[in-house]
Amino acid sequence: MNWFSTDVDDVLNEQNVDRKRGLSDDQVRTRLEKYGENKLIGKPKKSLFALFFSQLNDMLIYVLLGAAVITLLIGEYTDAIIILLVVLLNAIIGVFQEYKAEKAIEALQKMTTPHALVRRDGEVIEVDSKTIVPGDIIILDAGRYIPADLRLIESINLQIEESALTGESVPSEKNATALFNDPKTPLGDLANMAFMSTLVTYGRAEGVVVGTGMNTEIGKIAKGLDETKSEMTPLQKRLAELGKILGYLAIGICVVIFIVALIQKRDLFEMFLTSISLAVAAIPEGLPAIVAIVLALGVTRMSRIHAIVKRLPAVETLGSVNIICSDKTGTLTQNKMTVLHLYTHGQKLDVPSEGTATAEEHTAQLLIQTMVLCTDATLVDGEGTGDPTEIALLELGEKFHSPKRELESGHERVAEKPFDSDRKLMSTLNKERDHYRVHTKGAIDNLLEIATHALINGERVLLTEQLKTDYLRAAEKMSDQALRVLGAAYKDTDSVIDPDEMEKELTVLGLVGMIDPPRLEVKGAIRQAKQAGITPVMITGDHQHTAAAIAMELGMATSLKQTLSGSEIDAMSEAEFNKNIGNYRVFSRVSPEHKVKIVKAFQSHGNIVSMTGDGVNDAPSLKNADIGVAMGITGTDVSKGASDMILTDDNFTTIVAAIEEGRNIYNNIKKAVVFLLSCNLGEIVAILASVLFYWPVPLLPTQILWINLITDTFPAIALGVDPGDKDVMKRRPRNPKESFFAGGAAIRAIVGGLLIGILTLVAFYFGLNEHGYQLWSESIPKQVLTYAETMAFVVLAVSQLFFSLSMRSASHSIFKVGLFSNKYLIGAIILGVVLQFAVISIPFLASAFHVQMLTLRDWVIVILFALIPLVVNEFIKSGMRMRTK
Repeated sequence: MNWFSTDVDDVLNEQNVDRKRGLSDDQVRTRLEKYGENKLIGKPKKSLFALFFSQLNDMLIYVLLGAAVITLLIGEYTDAIIILLVVLLNAIIGVFQEYKAEKAIEALQKMTTPHALVRRDGEVIEVDSKTIVPGDIIILDAGRYIPADLRLIESINLQIEESALTGESVPSEKNATALFNDPKTPLGDLANMAFMSTLVTYGRAEGVVVGTGMNTEIGKIAKGLDETKSEMTPLQKRLAELGKILGYLAIGICVVIFIVALIQKRDLFEMFLTSISLAVAAIPEGLPAIVAIVLALGVTRMSRIHAIVKRLPAVETLGSVNIICSDKTGTLTQNKMTVLHLYTHGQKLDVPSEGTATAEEHTAQLLIQTMVLCTDATLVDGEGTGDPTEIALLELGEKFHSPKRELESGHERVAEKPFDSDRKLMSTLNKERDHYRVHTKGAIDNLLEIATHALINGERVLLTEQLKTDYLRAAEKMSDQALRVLGAAYKDTDSVIDPDEMEKELTVLGLVGMIDPPRLEVKGAIRQAKQAGITPVMITGDHQHTAAAIAMELGMATSLKQTLSGSEIDAMSEAEFNKNIGNYRVFSRVSPEHKVKIVKAFQSHGNIVSMTGDGVNDAPSLKNADIGVAMGITGTDVSKGASDMILTDDNFTTIVAAIEEGRNIYNNIKKAVVFLLSCNLGEIVAILASVLFYWPVPLLPTQILWINLITDTFPAIALGVDPGDKDVMKRRPRNPKESFFAGGAAIRAIVGGLLIGILTLVAFYFGLNEHGYQLWSESIPKQVLTYAETMAFVVLAVSQLFFSLSMRSASHSIFKVGLFSNKYLIGAIILGVVLQFAVISIPFLASAFHVQMLTLRDWVIVILFALIPLVVNEFIKSGMRMRTK
């Protein structure tokens, strides 16, 4: 039903509600059961069971499950249990992280649940907006959010800021008596309707609820958003590809082993065990869990800097961002209008940013008094309600010892002429001691047209053309500084006069210049972003000159030539716009459609784009951006739902800090991945060489699993939380197509892996040779083999632990990085050595892993062998540094 084309009485009859009494408790209860709670419903949540099984959908997991089945079939139950525990542990960690992220978002939504004034059973009460039902009579006043879609039944000077829905930053004027018969009337023109999640900035009204929850205009947009599918991030894609490659590699190695076994006529049962060893060696079992843990720890760190990341892998995408498209209001600026200057003819007075001041000049005192009395906003204990411009005027009064509550006690308002967009003026009539005074504020050019006099140095003089020019020139100077200018005038009268007579024969007092000032910390953040190869771009609904002035002050733009308006975007073809997009830094007076167009134009050049937004209308651009960033304070539920990240402080600086964190997290994940693959390559080299050369296999599947799960995991996690690189924001963003192995990482991984594998075989050979046997000897006694395997097992584990120190930096030495600067890594290495000592010393563990106790001499030899990969890698880095110099 088109409520906007229906008369008020018919709407009330249709909703079966008495306007003066509202709904009864029974009616509310019945309708709540029928229509449900008044809230937006997202996609149905996955159950814990479904979350658990989604974690198993991975190539690495498939290979591990296959290995578990084979070990069960051949009776190696200990190995099968260990493999299944690995799979279970990975799945539990994944479920826990997804569940925790969901809970964080739910908590944020609870914090932003609004309340509403509603008339029920003849009384006006405040209720949780979730309990509102169709037919409820809602009371609206300045500063309240609209809790549902309403057909207005009464409106007095009502203005509603509908940017959350329409994108228009100027409040819309409302009129309950208007009717619209055209069913295609745009939402922004429906003056007799009020929509969910929009904000009353001025006036008061009553309305009857005609739509709740998903049946609101915002609900329709929310439904559309839930139908869109999310793309995998580069990290997800890369890890999935890596998993497939390693899975196929494991299968391929098993096939090779069987072919070699047939050629060498080896025992097939023994080859089953060896193939399982190699499959296990090829797969870094702890990788999914380690990446999840590193991302989760990164997300926790980000939450401390006011950034809540909804999807863990999105953290990595942040590291690739090279374009930040940001709103102006509230993100780059303080979202708080502030008066900077007062002007009375020939005199300019600067307003202090903090503290109080005194207006010595009489005209300035009257100017402040008029500005304060001619407002409908309120300011109590620093908290304001109403129009932001009027709140700024009340704060001006507080600074000059003229608070509104004190002025009103001696200047009672007896009549008013409300603001309207045609006159661009507002007037009040206030009672003085022995007369009445009209106070008028508004657009200075409109004031000058109707005024006849000016107050100069306390004297009332005729308003000449020269004086008008002086006032307009002062206003123009303020406008050039991106200030919003308001003029003030007054008139004394002996009695109460008709509102139509108020704005005649006025005396001009002067004007004020105000601005939504830039956040103090943003300038430094923009400088840091540019140094990091990131281009900050402003996208705003504000006027071109205002936006350009703020952008130039912050260092985002250098001239007006770098700005483009929405109408200019419309005048350009898509190809022309895409081609020239790099020339612009400020986009003004833009619509939601323009935002999507801007994002796609930047992306067409291969850029990774971050986009901020707070309104429902921002949802499409947030979805299209590589990283959608919603505002936590001013943002709507729909914008938060469409985003990848939520700023709890609505601050641009937080985006730059999050990008720095994202870069460091990616670098740390890369360190952990390359480290794990180096270790696994060492295991493959040791086992494959043994098979090819017909030597005894130096490692058992359980031993490899122990190393991969216990010994490797702790250093990998410690690398994942390595202290951030101080120079990370002095480099350009990483190319998202860049491989994990770029920048020499592949060479380091191969050299490290080969050394670890060769030294494991050397240790195995040393263990056999100690008892007079060689690698090719036949009928080696079991205790000799156990000793040799123990030497190989311990060298493999400890060499990997020491090698992790070298992985902290691709170019700097461990001493330059700081040997003890990552205390977690030192702790992980010590813990790894202790656990390795425990596993060969505690009898039941030694029995399970087929190892034995080593002597002190053996441990000295093991340590010396284990240090070689670290030392060689440090020499390689030294050579690279010398070449660079």
